[in-house]
Amino acid sequence: MKSFRFGNLLLVLFIISATFSLKVDAQSCRPSGNIRGRKPPPGQCNQENDSDCCVQGKSYTTYKCSPSVSSNTKATLTLNSFQKGGDGGGPSECDNQYHSDDTPVVALSTGWYSGGGRCHNNIIISGNGRSVRAMVVDECDSTMGCDEDHDYQPPCRNNIVDASKAVWKALGVPEDNWGNKERRIARKMKSSIVGTLLLGLFIVSATFSVEVDAQSCRPSGNIRGRKPPPGQCNQENDSDCCVQGKSYTTYECSPSVSSNTKATLTLNSFQKGGDGGGPSECDNQYHSDDTPVVALSTGWYSGGGRCHNNIIISANGQSVRAMVVDECDSTMGCDEDHDYQPPCRNNIVDASKAVWKALGVPEDNWGELDITWTDA
Repeated sequence: MKSFRFGNLLLVLFIISATFSLKVDAQSCRPSGNIRGRKPPPGQCNQENDSDCCVQGKSYTTYKCSPSVSSNTKATLTLNSFQKGGDGGGPSECDNQYHSDDTPVVALSTGWYSGGGRCHNNIIISGNGRSVRAMVVDECDSTMGCDEDHDYQPPCRNNIVDASKAVWKALGVPEDNWGNKERRIARKMKSSIVGTLLLGLFIVSATFSVEVDAQSCRPSGNIRGRKPPPGQCNQENDSDCCVQGKSYTTYECSPSVSSNTKATLTLNSFQKGGDGGGPSECDNQYHSDDTPVVALSTGWYSGGGRCHNNIIISANGQSVRAMVVDECDSTMGCDEDHDYQPPCRNNIVDASKAVWKALGVPEDNWGELDITWTDA
């Protein structure tokens, strides 16, 4: 794993506008494990809205990621009660509050929830000639389940948009058809996405778009710096080393994505002996400095959901296709696993030398650069 290394190089005279687009593969999200079902104690597991209860001994697949997003990403729209006493269980993750069934709100599977990065963003769901604006307030947990915290219900599948009754009503869906209805959606920030909503025996043309707020990603905590042992902390590429006792902010999320998401392009060596530390998270391999590869901050890395997807980075009249191979860890740092470097900031695209070369950036200006990026 990697933590962010940010150089001391000041790019005063050299400014580049950069964008990248994301080429995705829905198969890149693989199971993270399994849990065994436990029989709910008497009175536990609320089966409102036909919710499933865990079955004793049954194996349930868990995921830390959700499928990557494309123009025909498959997902499932489900029905949930977010109000107190409803089948949603405890209060919503985003605000520790309950929400009325008459309020259009949704929960997203763990990977799409992005560690809270989409909290309180609005999504606009259109179908059956109608549309509804709904707010993301909760996570549909794909990593855990079958316990008291999850109302003894199974882990969420990794492709769920879990909606309140108000959403289904606003879409004009007959109540007999509410429930687990497959739909095709694609999600891009600040843009409309066309799909098909399969409702029982009839088909409704649907669109789905997301409104974003870059301030929705808040710190998750802090860690105290530790002085690196002698010979630790590789300062290649002007990487910073942790300072004893200094407080470093951590994040479990990254800013939400829009058509002009602000980010910082940084420089990293992914090869053995480089300042990136150990092998890359996606494949447990090292990668040559001559190969265009990148690491993304924890929220954008999405639990490995973007592993081995290609991104296209454009700047300075040049473009380069680079593969996501690693996480720039925003949650931890200042330890041996992170080469005694600070946690990564939550808005980093950490690129190999090959990326900077392909962009035609003078080598004297390599280090840290303000960019914007968007999903393709």
